[in-house]
Amino acid sequence: MKKLENKVAVVTGASKGIGAGIAKSLAAEGAAVVVNYASSKEGAEKVVAEIVANGGKAVAVQGDVSKASDVKRVFDEAKTIYGEVDILVNNAGIYKFSPVEEITEDEFHRQFNTNVLGLLLATQNAVGHFGDKGGSVINIGSVVSRITPPGSAIYTATKGAVDSITQVLSKELGPKKIRVNSINPGMVETEGTHTAGFIGSDFQKWAETTTPLGRIGQPDDIAPIAVFLASDDSKWLTGETILAGGGTR
Repeated sequence: MKKLENKVAVVTGASKGIGAGIAKSLAAEGAAVVVNYASSKEGAEKVVAEIVANGGKAVAVQGDVSKASDVKRVFDEAKTIYGEVDILVNNAGIYKFSPVEEITEDEFHRQFNTNVLGLLLATQNAVGHFGDKGGSVINIGSVVSRITPPGSAIYTATKGAVDSITQVLSKELGPKKIRVNSINPGMVETEGTHTAGFIGSDFQKWAETTTPLGRIGQPDDIAPIAVFLASDDSKWLTGETILAGGGTR
């Protein structure tokens, strides 16, 4: 029997990158997956098509996690299609590196609204859909909260908040049989890091030279950890932050 047979998972920001990798891995272990996306419908449908082609269950559902009404709709659709939700992966996130002199009010709110408020809204809705059996919330943080690179003040602050929220909610939701853990990846090669210009840059070289395992990550380095945290293999873990950066800390 697969580890996540008869489970239902919502993965936010799952149209590409780490989120897509997690969605496909959860489905491969038997979960029915709601592939959430904000704007990349084509990417989300591609992920769904791949899951279905491999014998899994998935559906793409649009929703901006920074908007309460959108998040509610995502979970309402999940319930209508699959019933109760068992797993939430808070993967949706955005970033922009800039020196403190260039920080703007709009950019501050843009990142915090998705990376922090979005996580809270999604978790809030998930709690109402988990049912008496509880569930697993998996937050996607970042090693930036430990290594604090220059130019990342806003992004690092959002991921520091994710670390703290993970701790708080693990205690708050534990009595409801809801486990809350975080995966904090190092630099991972995704569409996003390509678009941002990190791949092939001096920043990548720096990341590789400061990573004990000597390379940057791939989505398939992160996805199996999410499967572990979603499954009963981790039934005695909550409030944990797993650094998934090849030894970067």
